Amino acid sequence: MTQAVLVLEDGRVFRGQPFGAIGKNVGEIVFATGMTGYQETLTDPSYAGQIVVQTAPHIGNTGVNARDEESDKIWVSGYVVRDSSRIVSNFRAENSLPAELEKYSVVGIAGIDTRALTRHLRSAGTMRAGIFSGADANLPIADLLAEVNASVKMKGLSLSDTVTTPTQYTNAAEGNFVGRVAILDLGIKRSTIEHMNQRGLETVVLPAKSDAATILATNPDAVFYSNGPGDPEAAGGQIEVLREILSKRIPFFGICFGNQLLGRALGFDTYKLPFGHRGINQPVLDRKTGRVEVTAHNHGFAVKVDGGPEVDSPAGFGRVTVSHISLNDDCVEGLECLDIPAFSVQYHPEAAAGPHDSSYLFDRLVDLIKNNKVAH
Repeated sequence: MTQAVLVLEDGRVFRGQPFGAIGKNVGEIVFATGMTGYQETLTDPSYAGQIVVQTAPHIGNTGVNARDEESDKIWVSGYVVRDSSRIVSNFRAENSLPAELEKYSVVGIAGIDTRALTRHLRSAGTMRAGIFSGADANLPIADLLAEVNASVKMKGLSLSDTVTTPTQYTNAAEGNFVGRVAILDLGIKRSTIEHMNQRGLETVVLPAKSDAATILATNPDAVFYSNGPGDPEAAGGQIEVLREILSKRIPFFGICFGNQLLGRALGFDTYKLPFGHRGINQPVLDRKTGRVEVTAHNHGFAVKVDGGPEVDSPAGFGRVTVSHISLNDDCVEGLECLDIPAFSVQYHPEAAAGPHDSSYLFDRLVDLIKNNKVAH
């Protein structure tokens, strides 16, 4: 039987069976703790450049279908599972997971101890890795390790241009029209747009390199920065655009990567987490209500805010409060500006695969628009 091998940057090696396409892929290896929603994970552009390890042991039994896709393709660089389902047993399935991985040339590996791998990553931290199958799996480990160590690191890497829309497009509001949201597509998921449209918001989605003039030319009632991959420190252009938006007091909402960019626009630093938060079971505390939300995450960077919970923006945008924190490691999970109409969260309120504790944040965006209506 053709074999597959997973080689980590620190020299750790796992051997298993090929899963998906045959060949090789390298990337940053991360683990996702969700027990369901693997298709939403695979098609989330935020995972571009990453090899995803599923901590749930049995993956693929529900197959895949077009309705659950969050984008037009699978974005992960590689996929690691313990047990690949031998059959598909769901009435909504249109294809099997292995066939879908082959379709998008995603090299995966199955049959390894993902629990041991996850514990190793929790101790050693996120690192680069490579999956090699077919003829590549028979090469000397030293050669494979050298290839892994020659690959790019996520820190300092900008990936927005890789995942963004090439052209501007518009999605109509459903029901009563509330307002227009200009979305900077840094790797947006379809569910995010659907949530806005369902609340009477027309969405104008723009490429990641759009300047402030292009965004303002859409006459937005609010501006939204989406989720996406890469290091926020490498997104200087989007940060400067956001500062111009904030200075005009146009309502702003950001999620995930958008939260990190709001933090940097406000003058705070960002930093790389040891192994990040990924999955659909991450507990977050809303400091305003005292409510704990179970949330969907995919981030390897976070905003650094010293002091608080209320602090002054180092960039001169007034008072800022840390609105949400992670109950796993106390990192910043949300920002709210008190003197300008802007807020953000680090997690994914659309949570296509669940949970739905945080969908109220889209209602908060609607309220922000209504209370700060922009004259056109």
